[in-house]
Amino acid sequence: MASTPRKRPKPYSKSTHSPSSSSSSLNALMEPPENFFPSKPELFKLLAVIAIATSVAALCNYVGTILSRHSKPFCDTNAGSQYLPSDLCEPCPSNAECYQGMMECVRGYRKHGKLCIEDGDINETAKKLAKRIETHVCEAYAQFLCDGTGSVWVQEDEVWNDVDEFKMMENLGLENAIDMYSKQRAMEMIDGLLETKINHRGIKELKCPNLLAEHYKPFSCRVQQWISNHALVLMPICGLLVGSILLLRRIRQRRNLSARAEELYNQICDILEENALMAKGGNGEGEPWVVVSWLRDHLLLPKERRDPLLWRKVEELVQEDSRLDRYPKLVKGESKVVWEWQVEGNLSSSRLRKKGEASKLKPSGGTNINSGAQSPAMKSSEMVNC
Repeated sequence: MASTPRKRPKPYSKSTHSPSSSSSSLNALMEPPENFFPSKPELFKLLAVIAIATSVAALCNYVGTILSRHSKPFCDTNAGSQYLPSDLCEPCPSNAECYQGMMECVRGYRKHGKLCIEDGDINETAKKLAKRIETHVCEAYAQFLCDGTGSVWVQEDEVWNDVDEFKMMENLGLENAIDMYSKQRAMEMIDGLLETKINHRGIKELKCPNLLAEHYKPFSCRVQQWISNHALVLMPICGLLVGSILLLRRIRQRRNLSARAEELYNQICDILEENALMAKGGNGEGEPWVVVSWLRDHLLLPKERRDPLLWRKVEELVQEDSRLDRYPKLVKGESKVVWEWQVEGNLSSSRLRKKGEASKLKPSGGTNINSGAQSPAMKSSEMVNC
């Protein structure tokens, strides 16, 4: 059998392959095939499958968590129960009672998930009742501290009667169970605030602490107690203050008295001087003297006549004046003291100016007691006719 001649491979020749043909063959080996990447519709399908798988996994995880939670019962608060604290049960939360794996919140608390939180309405009512009890007890003790008419210890029955009246006024219409729990909560608050004791009849009594009772005292009571507590310091201060006021008042009265006496003295000098001039310059009908008592009643106001010190001061000024003479004289059969101007001469300009200033301070009746506004001179005959 004739053998088929085998072809000898052509020897590799560097001259037959160029650098460009070798690089193109290398790129062809490195590039992926055309059907390696999915198409656009296939890519959208892949994303949708991934999203659905993720959602299902999350849902399963959530459902499993919920089922595992509810499947775990609460540990019974009773130690003899079959549900003992272990990995198979959850501890009973605060303010709750657990029995046979079930949880129930005590009165005054409501369920919130796996916890028991305080009921806001009941707590607010309990605070109002506690404040009412505090006010009733502390006001009674504060009244006792002020005037001794209040009570030191208040019985619990009296407190509850006041609370019932308060609930009627505030229209707190509560159910019996809630009402009892509100009272219980209020008493718990009060027990931590007020002093309590049991009397010989077994009745609970309440007392307000002294420090708290100070806030319930009336303002007038606080002032009285403060004065009584500081009496040793206040008495000398008040005495010094009153003495200073009286001294200043007396000094002021003396100044006013001196000023008024000088004013009257100037008016008397003017009247006597003018009366003496009129008597000498006239037909001799007038008298140069003036009765002192008549002059006093003419110049002084009615309220000034009741003060003898004022006229005594005026008499002292007249006695010190050498221009005036004082002597007794018989007038209408009665002995009277008269004053007479002794200096001769006319009125100077300064005297007229003083007269003008003094007339502004005179009473409305003026200084003329004889004929009103006709003449400022005072004649003895006209004084007698008054």
